[in-house]
Amino acid sequence: MLYTIGDLHLSFGSDKPMDIFAGWSNHIERLKENWNSKITSDDTVVLLGDHSWALKLTESKNDLEFIHKELNGKKIFVKGNHDLWWQTMNKNKVFVEENGFDSICFLFNNAFKVGNITVCGTRGWISENGEPADQKILAREAGRLEASLSAGAKLGGELVAFIHYPPVYRSEENRPIIEVLQKYGVRRCYYAHLHGPSIRGAVNGERGGIEYRLVSADSVGFDPVMVNE
Repeated sequence: MLYTIGDLHLSFGSDKPMDIFAGWSNHIERLKENWNSKITSDDTVVLLGDHSWALKLTESKNDLEFIHKELNGKKIFVKGNHDLWWQTMNKNKVFVEENGFDSICFLFNNAFKVGNITVCGTRGWISENGEPADQKILAREAGRLEASLSAGAKLGGELVAFIHYPPVYRSEENRPIIEVLQKYGVRRCYYAHLHGPSIRGAVNGERGGIEYRLVSADSVGFDPVMVNE
């Protein structure tokens, strides 16, 4: 089976506790209990960014080790805005291989077939008042999403998008991202990033022919959401 959740915000290798935020008390214990109560070694979980507060790849070791050893199943990582430890695909792959974290792989300009679902995605971005720098990043992220969906189309199955940033929020729409989703006929999109009061503005449901679902950790009670069986 395939599940998804985002924003674990682990800090085993850094001093960035999440318990200071409302709703995050004992979040590690809650996450582990919920996760392992239903996810087995045969299942796959797409992790939608902001995995670790580490600033360097080497500093992420304890957090990635927790994900690998303490949480069941295979894990597909999407990059989040706080994943400053994230390096090139080659460096990331070498790091997890050298440390024996063989349950972890990375979604970046590629795709993975899991049962009848083809996992595609990218970090995405936000558009703030049409600033030129944001438009440049948006165009780059839309290109990465297209590369992932193009790779996924070759694998067959239903193309499902997993994006860290919300493509829609309240009445706002991230058109460069949405246009790529529509181009490839994507009908389901999971996203994360939103926490606390901002969760109230999340879109959970259909808009423009695409079903959106927020799965940031605190929005789903630190309980991974099933995508398919």
